[in-house]
Amino acid sequence: MENSSPSRKNTNPKFQPLFFGIQWILAIGWIAVFVGSASAFFLVALEKVSQLRELHSSLVYFLPLAGFTIGWFYFHYGKNVSKGNNLLIEEIHSPTSIIPIRMAPFVFLGTIITHLFGGSAGREGTAVQMGGAISHQLVRLFPLKIKDQQTLIILGISAGFSSVFGTPLAATIFSIEVIRIGNYRWNLFFPSLVTAYLSHWVCLFWGVGHSHYPKILFDLNGTIIVFLVVIAIFSGLVARSFSWFVHNLSQWFSDWVRYPPLRPFVGGIVIILLIGFGLSPIYLGLGLPTIQAAFQIQLPIETFLLKILVTVVTIGSGFKGGEVTPLFFIGASLGNIFGYFDTSHLSLFVALGFISVFAGASNTPIASAIMGMELFGWEAGILFFMATWIAYIASGHTSIYQSQLIGKPKLLSRSSDLGKKISDLKK
Repeated sequence: MENSSPSRKNTNPKFQPLFFGIQWILAIGWIAVFVGSASAFFLVALEKVSQLRELHSSLVYFLPLAGFTIGWFYFHYGKNVSKGNNLLIEEIHSPTSIIPIRMAPFVFLGTIITHLFGGSAGREGTAVQMGGAISHQLVRLFPLKIKDQQTLIILGISAGFSSVFGTPLAATIFSIEVIRIGNYRWNLFFPSLVTAYLSHWVCLFWGVGHSHYPKILFDLNGTIIVFLVVIAIFSGLVARSFSWFVHNLSQWFSDWVRYPPLRPFVGGIVIILLIGFGLSPIYLGLGLPTIQAAFQIQLPIETFLLKILVTVVTIGSGFKGGEVTPLFFIGASLGNIFGYFDTSHLSLFVALGFISVFAGASNTPIASAIMGMELFGWEAGILFFMATWIAYIASGHTSIYQSQLIGKPKLLSRSSDLGKKISDLKK
């Protein structure tokens, strides 16, 4: 392990608790200030390039060149950080070295370029990777044991997720839940919670806000429960398909396009061809206006399928950014379909799809339900928990995070998968 810091054993035993407390107060403060500020800058930059792309729609025709540029820089200078979120999870499971600080600027610039030219990607991956890379640099400053070094990454994940989405409680749970399926480090709840709230406040301090969604109102009855179960099952299956397509398309590119910079170049050409065949610009970038619209009006039934297609091509070919916001788009438009059967509960169905597809794809049902409560109101909390757990089960042992370990097999999934990585399972 790369760590030249002196051992804490050299400290007077009487002062060890005080030293330990001061050390972690400083660490949490560092993470909150730097990650919260980085996320604020990232969100502002992302908004600016998204507006620029909308004003100049012809920028999308430079997407292949943008992809080649991203691929070239990662191939020559960023091979050790190209795994993204999976690298963070692997370092938590089996620490080997300090996460290179270059991960932060690489993923930041890669995501900004992806969005400027119309790739369909998200924000979470970027914020989480910046958070993990920034927080892990403290290993160079403090004498930390391996478990403490793992904790730094978890706190960085919490800070990044919280500051980019404005959901600190969900971020706290996400950072604990995303590491290992069904087996959680609840002892880190309090430090993760403090870090999440502080980084969120730092982001707000810079004057950067977050998306707002309608509060969900509903009349609970048997019909609503039936719709909930159906939406949750479909959400889990959609999440499972999304993860499968992203992973297999990425593998296909690796097998058939040997020179890595050409992979996103080809992916960019595919998206341009789709535009040429009439694909609407609403499927490019984050798609936040469409997510907002899903709560108010009926969308075309094929909306979620087209967003899956564009996002799978973008992420699978090697463009940078997260999957979570596109998953919100996919889930919201999937839930929107059920508004055709009951228009009075359109917003509820959209909210259920929004969180359930995310829960199934990330294997974080608790965090997803709590995110639903933070975004849409606490009144529907029990419905959110029901939906995310059903989607979590329906998605099986698949994930957008291939380095997740299975700490506890899901109901209806193979018990023999226990202890394995998602990437090691037989498909």
